[in-house]
Amino acid sequence: MEEHIDYAAAGAEVQRQLWGERVGGTAPPAMPGAQLAPDYFAHVREFCFGMFWARPNLALRDRSLITVAMLAALGRQDELAAHLRGALNVGLSRDELIEVLMQVGVYAGVPMGVAALNTAAPVLGAE
Repeated sequence: MEEHIDYAAAGAEVQRQLWGERVGGTAPPAMPGAQLAPDYFAHVREFCFGMFWARPNLALRDRSLITVAMLAALGRQDELAAHLRGALNVGLSRDELIEVLMQVGVYAGVPMGVAALNTAAPVLGAE
């Protein structure tokens, strides 16, 4: 018998761990796009975070690190800033995140690494 998985609930729990109730709660996330198309963001929660992020074979911390690297390599600065905040919430350190962004610069190009580090500076704090 196939087990029913509530992907929306699983996705909400992942989002809660990453960003707290502000994103993982029952209200749509407090961002303009979510106000414009709340159904879309419900699908994102269910599909991305429920069906994939909640899978058991990679720790949330690992998925977060992979996501930060991919968003940096793709130049998705808004999403990168949000996922850097989430990465800190699931146990990644400032130093680990800086290292992964420098590594991105090696493989995705120096301009991508510079852009990612510029995005990270206000989130991680420049010392």
